[in-house]
Amino acid sequence: MKHNVLGVINLIHESDELEALTQGRCLATVPFGARYRLIDFVLSSMVGSGISKVAVFAHTKYRSLMDHLGSGKHWDLQHRQSGLFILPPATDNIQEISRGDLYHFYQHRDYFNRSNLDYVVITRSHMVCNIDFEKVLAFHVEKGADITVVCKQHDEELAGKARKVKMDEDGRITAIQDHYGRMLSDVSSMEMYIMRKDLLMELVETSLAQGQDHLVRHAIFSRLDALNVYAYMYEGYLGVVNTLASYYANNKRLLDPDVWRQLFYQPGPIFTKGKDEPPARYCEGSSVTNSLIANGCRIEGTVINSVIFRGVHVERGAVVKDSIVMQNGHIGSGSSIQYGILDKDVVIESNRDIRGAESLPFLAAKRKVI
Repeated sequence: MKHNVLGVINLIHESDELEALTQGRCLATVPFGARYRLIDFVLSSMVGSGISKVAVFAHTKYRSLMDHLGSGKHWDLQHRQSGLFILPPATDNIQEISRGDLYHFYQHRDYFNRSNLDYVVITRSHMVCNIDFEKVLAFHVEKGADITVVCKQHDEELAGKARKVKMDEDGRITAIQDHYGRMLSDVSSMEMYIMRKDLLMELVETSLAQGQDHLVRHAIFSRLDALNVYAYMYEGYLGVVNTLASYYANNKRLLDPDVWRQLFYQPGPIFTKGKDEPPARYCEGSSVTNSLIANGCRIEGTVINSVIFRGVHVERGAVVKDSIVMQNGHIGSGSSIQYGILDKDVVIESNRDIRGAESLPFLAAKRKVI
């Protein structure tokens, strides 16, 4: 597979309701799971599936994206025979930047045309999963599909927002609806599409000629009768992270060892940008229960049911419960925080009492002092 599939991570107009967490960064680089970024999961899945050439179509606020991905060496994509390419908008014109993803694919059509790979897999960054795209390609070829959409059947509503899908007995998709629609279906699209590269370029040119510039809504929705579009049912763990509530809920789910094993080890490991930190230090009198604690932390107080990123200091007498504290956070002595999300470098001064709700956690923006 590694010589036949081009990976595309599409960040153009990615659904985003994370409020202050994406004020200065794109959704793809929102910190997740104590040491990762959202984009790490789909990028690691591509690499683990043998995809050695990956293009990231950046859109807005992509400085942190470029810093995080760098040359791609943390995903073994820095070699000459492989490559990670970050493709920002080809223009500074605000009206053109606001156009759909097909327009931006067309602006970088030389990237696609220079590639001798037959297939392309297009994904978003907010689907937290660990998937083998080699199996998806095998399914795609076996079905003789024009387009294969990776889908997930779920017993209960997903925490985030996702398109709903209906299909016939053979697995062919008959209807797709945006997340705000009223379609009754327990199958959701994971926003992962595999197709031949020449079909993608045909869809790009045909749709743009008709004044349409969105891949899913225009190029796929409107052609379900003309194209063989099949659903590949993914059976692993899925977290949809594009709302504040879903961000909180999916971080907390990582405290379940079964979820952790599914997400980080099957079918392959999840890689991220490495940072050398000393081990976490648990001081005398500290107490930690059912929590993720990253390297470089200093825990003097109490941490319960929480996700704590690198370099966080919880002072003596402080209590962190049901919360997410990002890198270099500081919780002052005697303070208590429950149902909170603290961005990087947030300082909670001594003797503060901060409480949100599980359905609406308290959110502190980056570098805020409370």
